Amino acid sequence: MRRPDESLIRDADLKARVEDARGESGFEITVRSLIATQKKRDIEATEKSTRDAQLAALPRDQRRRRIIREVIETKPPAPADMRHIHSVLALCGLPYDRQPLNVREYERKQGNMAIDVQAGFLRDPNGKKILQPLPFGPKSRLILMHLCSEAVRQKSATIEIADTFTGFVRDMGFSDSGGKKGPMTAFKQQLNALAACTIRISAWTGERSRMKTFVPLEDVELWLSDNPDQRSLWPSTVTFSHAMFDNLQRHALPVNAQAIRAFAGSARKLDLYFWLGWRMHSLQAPLQISWEALAAQFGQGFNRQRAFKAKFAQEIGHIKEVFPKAPLLLDDQGLRLEHADPDVLALPVRLLRRKG
Repeated sequence: MRRPDESLIRDADLKARVEDARGESGFEITVRSLIATQKKRDIEATEKSTRDAQLAALPRDQRRRRIIREVIETKPPAPADMRHIHSVLALCGLPYDRQPLNVREYERKQGNMAIDVQAGFLRDPNGKKILQPLPFGPKSRLILMHLCSEAVRQKSATIEIADTFTGFVRDMGFSDSGGKKGPMTAFKQQLNALAACTIRISAWTGERSRMKTFVPLEDVELWLSDNPDQRSLWPSTVTFSHAMFDNLQRHALPVNAQAIRAFAGSARKLDLYFWLGWRMHSLQAPLQISWEALAAQFGQGFNRQRAFKAKFAQEIGHIKEVFPKAPLLLDDQGLRLEHADPDVLALPVRLLRRKG
């Protein structure tokens, strides 16, 4: 039999193993085994190089979705991956876009439920009254998720913002740079807007209605930065109201932090992920949701149904990129949903059963 060609082995650790085996019985068998190992490594390196090149050619958000999908598919979800959002906020969200400062109220309906948000004000350390806008966009949702998650994790209504917030912003894929246009400044502005607002949640049956009004953050300790580029008010601690914290403990909806990173730049996609996590786990039978109902919930900012349908279809496609097994189907009638086990949306089965 022809002697194996040792020159085919190039990796340093494999070469060292050749030298260790030299002169021993079965040396040629060892060399052939190491040649096979080298070939396998070469194939894997080529595949990785090709994959990396394909990923690099994708737009940033699509590349992020692809990478996160692979992480979710190769790593089973664990409790450490979980974050939480109040289930009502998963059904009835905040505005998608910035509202003028003189717009002080916002409403959102879903089925027989609604959320009404009223903008408020803060006073600075010198007592000056500063109007806050309505909270809006993806950052307000990410902040609520972070605060809800910390309250659930710490089992406390009071959260030390300074100790966790910068790491959270980085974890969501944003830089922690400040300045007038920096991501951290934008997050601070949304946190202040949330600290000042009042939320009313309503539900009705046709015969009676019930309303619950609360401020999500009851106690906020504020300080003013010494940096002239970051003079916005900045909470060091926030405390959920008793009603909000008590309700959160009973109605915290788990979400996957990896998935949140995939959609962190889009308020509507975050809402879709939250909403699907609540809807699909609780379904007992297939559900058809009309385009009219979808537009009422997710169509803020669209004046034409055709434009909303096109955008909604694109965003459902992005959800499917991350969760290809999700039983979603768009057609002329609207969106058809079916029951999905927790793992379809990367949620631990045990955790959801405990919450249920």
